[in-house]
Amino acid sequence: MWVATGVGFTMVLGFMALLVVGTYSAATQLGGGGGKSVALAKNSVPAQYSSLVQKWGNLCDAINPALLAAQLYQESGWNPRAQSPAEAQGIAQFIPGTWAAHGMDANKDGKADVWDPEDAIPSAASYDCKIAGYVDDVPGDNTDNMLAAYNAGSYAVIKYGGIPPYKETQNYVKVIREGEKSFAAPTSRVDPSKKAAGAIDYAQGKLGTPYLWGGEGGPGDNGRFDCSGLTRAAYADVGVEIPRVANDQWNTGPHPARDELLPGDLVFFSHDLKDSRQIHHVGIYVGGGYMIDAPYTGAVIRFDPIDTPDYFGATRPTAG
Repeated sequence: MWVATGVGFTMVLGFMALLVVGTYSAATQLGGGGGKSVALAKNSVPAQYSSLVQKWGNLCDAINPALLAAQLYQESGWNPRAQSPAEAQGIAQFIPGTWAAHGMDANKDGKADVWDPEDAIPSAASYDCKIAGYVDDVPGDNTDNMLAAYNAGSYAVIKYGGIPPYKETQNYVKVIREGEKSFAAPTSRVDPSKKAAGAIDYAQGKLGTPYLWGGEGGPGDNGRFDCSGLTRAAYADVGVEIPRVANDQWNTGPHPARDELLPGDLVFFSHDLKDSRQIHHVGIYVGGGYMIDAPYTGAVIRFDPIDTPDYFGATRPTAG
């Protein structure tokens, strides 16, 4: 625990500031690269669905496990009981007519059940592959066209010769293709971004600010934050939009291993080390095994070590 009194606290802050600058400077000299794999990133998918997504995500060339995971996450947030105002149902959000035509009894229990992920996830993969075949002759990327057809219908994609000029459909394709990166197991290090340094600088400027549950730093919050409010504001300050809550922020970029962390990565902590939906805390990594975070009620924004029993993993929101 940092002793937040007098000169001692000032010296600690000065040391940590030097650590941040030094580790970021060193990190920017590291080589990197893109690349992605069809393997799922560790713990990126809830444990009860991981094997289904990995298996059925390889059903055809138009999809892969990471893309299928991003699509399911976008559709329902992994909620098998999700239902939209348009009557889309289940973890894959099939409307009843589509389910009647394409729903599968994949677990062989005698019923094709839209509410059962063991049926709905394989059905989503199968439906993706069928749609990809429908739009196979349309110019452009077949996977992009497949996603557009999933959202707007194959006829619209064929009619417009690619992704139709519908804002909702264009955003649907973009969000899932970006999300695909966060669910894929990385095959190599991703270069850091100057935006990461800017996010750290923003967070450093908030050191000593009292924690506020639900705080987003606005006037109504008297400039106070909770953990995910701080990380979101830090990245918004450099033009990178991430979701509001911590377990959604997990899916905003690739997941570097502990020994691949770079300053600016978001680091997460979970009650269940196999389930990203149980994430309860997030901070901004600054190097040297430390993060800046807003810990809990009664504490202030501060430096904390990341190597704790509930350390879950990291995300690099600047990778895109």
